[in-house]
Amino acid sequence: MITEIAQIDIKPGSEKDFEAAVARARAAFGRAKGFGGFELHRSIEKPQRYRLMAKWETLENHTVDFRGSENFTEWRGLVGQYFASPPEVEHTETVLSSAP
Repeated sequence: MITEIAQIDIKPGSEKDFEAAVARARAAFGRAKGFGGFELHRSIEKPQRYRLMAKWETLENHTVDFRGSENFTEWRGLVGQYFASPPEVEHTETVLSSAP
């Protein structure tokens, strides 16, 4: 399982609209091959900064399958207007966990 971590800085004052747009985008993610769910986190210290943490079966499910799909186009159409700058994205794999 791969975790995509996208740091997204949005335009000040658009927090509620951005959060609503991400909620509407759930369906686009849900249709994506290899998608395993996501969480949206908002920074306390920097309220215009969010981190979207999405789970994918493989790296290619995100970088090829999703990004090359209409689902990605739908996602960007819903949320792109709120971006203050392009999101910074990286991918991780779990090497240690304290989960039971």
